[in-house]
Amino acid sequence: MLQINKDGLQTTMQDLGRTGFQKYGVIASGVMDPYAHRLANILVDNEETEPTIEITLMGPHITFHSNCVFALTGGNLSPAIDGIPIKMWRPIVVKKGCKLTFGKPISGCRAYLAVAGGFDVPEVMGSRSTYLRAGIGGFEGRALQKGDILQLGECSTLVKNCLMSISKEENKLTFIQMDWTLMAEAIPTYKKEAIVRIIDGRQAHLFDEKSKDAFFNQAFQISSDSDRMGYRLNGQKLALKEPKELISEAVSFGSIQVPSDGQPIVLMADRQTTGGYPKIGQVTTVDLPKVSQLKPGEYLRFERISLEEAQHDLINERGLIKELKQSISLKFKARI
Repeated sequence: MLQINKDGLQTTMQDLGRTGFQKYGVIASGVMDPYAHRLANILVDNEETEPTIEITLMGPHITFHSNCVFALTGGNLSPAIDGIPIKMWRPIVVKKGCKLTFGKPISGCRAYLAVAGGFDVPEVMGSRSTYLRAGIGGFEGRALQKGDILQLGECSTLVKNCLMSISKEENKLTFIQMDWTLMAEAIPTYKKEAIVRIIDGRQAHLFDEKSKDAFFNQAFQISSDSDRMGYRLNGQKLALKEPKELISEAVSFGSIQVPSDGQPIVLMADRQTTGGYPKIGQVTTVDLPKVSQLKPGEYLRFERISLEEAQHDLINERGLIKELKQSISLKFKARI
């Protein structure tokens, strides 16, 4: 089990989201960076659907009260075990009593902690994601706090066998970092100004030419008034060709709405289920992590691509994840 010794800025339990209930007004929630979440689980031989701990900017202090294998992916928040810096994007074996801490954000703003066997928290409407505003899911429907004890599930046979195979010499160490990681092209780099690919939104044709020009030819700054529900952007005001009332319709992760003040909002994991503002664009699934890892004050630029290109990128990403899953399994077997 794990114990939280010190609160983080916003540390919550998340999985891939609560699906099938948006028609009842229940939001999906889930991780902000699905790619980092999936790979964190794969690195410890979990199913991709297992919950991870989403750590934002300032991480918590955690004590491991049992031997286990964990992995950290996503933003680099200067993780360390017992004061010794550790590497990300690889499995790490820790012994009972080890303490995991975080320091200054180096790149990105969200890290994902997966533990072999996953976290034993109850499902709420088919998901273990935390929805803070409603107080449901995750660990008691709230952010993790000092004193919380997290129970773990049973790790896979592959991980168990790997742990048993560690030599006596290695057993003298309090933790062991695997000497392998993912291929370089599978590990994202998080920049302070990201180029984010989008497809046209359903109401893109309603915006005037000056606004469409500005949308693709200027950098937007992430506002400090941004959260898991939406990223508010600051830039040149966008306007419709003429005023128009719209009927509310479904929105999704990455929908880019433009309210009456003309400043776009990128809807994120805790977005509402419907919206009546015109949508100028839709962030591609593959590029959602680029947005999620930006901090307030950083910038993004939009680049238009076709729906077919977006689908092709997603197919390639799913293929890469499948390939990584197979290669990681072989690495564990080689360790036995």
